[in-house]
Amino acid sequence: MSAHTPVLGREAVDSLQIKAEGAYVDATFGRGGHSREILARLGPGGRLIAMDRDPQAVAAARQIADSRLTVVHARFSRLREALRAAGLAQVDGVLLDLGVSSPQLDEAQRGFSFRHDGPLDMRMDPGSGISAAQWLAQAGEREIGEVIRRYGEERFAKQIARAIVAARSRRPVERTRQLAEIVAQAVPAREPRQDPATRTFQALRIYLNQELEELEVTLPQCVDSLAAGGRLTVISFHSLEDRIVKRFLRRESQPQVPARLPLTAGQMPRPRLRLVGRAVKPGDEELRANTRSRSAVMRVAERLAA
Repeated sequence: MSAHTPVLGREAVDSLQIKAEGAYVDATFGRGGHSREILARLGPGGRLIAMDRDPQAVAAARQIADSRLTVVHARFSRLREALRAAGLAQVDGVLLDLGVSSPQLDEAQRGFSFRHDGPLDMRMDPGSGISAAQWLAQAGEREIGEVIRRYGEERFAKQIARAIVAARSRRPVERTRQLAEIVAQAVPAREPRQDPATRTFQALRIYLNQELEELEVTLPQCVDSLAAGGRLTVISFHSLEDRIVKRFLRRESQPQVPARLPLTAGQMPRPRLRLVGRAVKPGDEELRANTRSRSAVMRVAERLAA
């Protein structure tokens, strides 16, 4: 099995400042690019917890024969539970590489991409929840439009929803190319760089996998789980994710003052995080090698002592 090269792979692992005997969490294993690099920098007493909700990613993780590695098949919102099961109270770093992975996009059967014709699935864990095809068959026009508008930031969401409902009255919408064609006919032509279906596919994927809700629940757990000096590194791929991450890190890096409670300067509660540097984006070399990296943004914060 060839190792997948993750976006901002070296920068992300560098940002964690790996300690040889430390404990770390790769909460989005994918195909293991980050995890392999973390293991390469750990000493004999180091620990790595690798999590993923995708059973194919978990199968790939279990092929790594390393006693320092613990593989967990779970959403990253179960981080606290995973650490407890591994006997870890705190860790020295947590990495979140958000969104869909290249292997998921490239496999037509997963139904994530309009570039390959396949069943309209889009579930990160195909054994859980309903597929995109099932949801489109039962959701109302208004609901479909709201999902596409909110999660895809698509200004033609109403037109697309109307076209989907009209199309499904003739035959079920069950294939990726079929949906892409419906969207293309419903919206005006866009710039050549972006397929008309891009935002709709993004919206359905995010909604069905509850990606933003998962992120909101997980970020506080990451901070709670970090030892003093531990690092949290998050790589986002679109504005909705990055907005959540940016606001959370900013909030946690400022004193949390209780409402209507008078405090003197010496009594001000300390922030839990310190922001580390500015947001990092892929360099020109990585952009040339991987066009999918163009929207990536990496943010890093360090846990302060309680």
